[in-house]
Amino acid sequence: MKRFAIFITGCLLFGCTKVPVSGRRQLNLLPESDLIEMSSSQYTQILDQSIVIENTPESELVEKVGRNISEAVEGYLERNHQQKRFKGFDWEFKLIQDDAANAWCMPGGKICFYTGILEYTKDENGLAVVMGHEIAHAIARHGNERMSKAIAAQMGGVALSVALMNQSTQTQELFKEAYGISSGLSGLAFSRRNELESDKLGLVFMHLAGYDATKAPDFWVRMTQNKQQIPAFLSTHPSGDKRIEEIRSFLASEKFQKYTSK
Repeated sequence: MKRFAIFITGCLLFGCTKVPVSGRRQLNLLPESDLIEMSSSQYTQILDQSIVIENTPESELVEKVGRNISEAVEGYLERNHQQKRFKGFDWEFKLIQDDAANAWCMPGGKICFYTGILEYTKDENGLAVVMGHEIAHAIARHGNERMSKAIAAQMGGVALSVALMNQSTQTQELFKEAYGISSGLSGLAFSRRNELESDKLGLVFMHLAGYDATKAPDFWVRMTQNKQQIPAFLSTHPSGDKRIEEIRSFLASEKFQKYTSK
């Protein structure tokens, strides 16, 4: 127990970084390079087991929006000397045939949209809302935060490096759940704070790429209209009304206006 306390103290001293845009201090216990390496095999496995849609207007739009926003984000981070946030990233944007209204982004910039979410995005700007949100999760390293806490709680700090090195089945499942890939809804949800932070970062990111962030509430309204079946993308997210309220408040805030005035 004493050794674990010493480990955590060390992490608190040396593992804290600041999230871009929000400036929130966060604790990431796991090397991002290790998570990127792990994501590569997980990503390949998922694509092998899925129907990946290619060379269609929908898949090309996912690719286009992803490139636009990721390039804008990298430019912003470079100008603000935060290039480490996308170090080792190799962006890919895929569309998977699946009725679930979901999307996710792995470490290293591996992003997948399910066809089910296109019913709600409707157009390029709506798709940019989701893309900005998912890219924000990756840049803010929210999955690293969640996975670090889960592994530390279940195994103890000493086992972190061992778990990553061996990539046990348990570790792989934690990885999938931490990045919203697990088919179950009882896994590791991003915290409400993480979700709202990604909403706000995503608005900034889509604006930097030339999209109309003021239309973002329209997408979230569509997502919450189906009361009979909650889309997978919302299953672990803040309540729809509260989220829309927070988004509208941020769009009217001075913090967002400083990006639109440039």
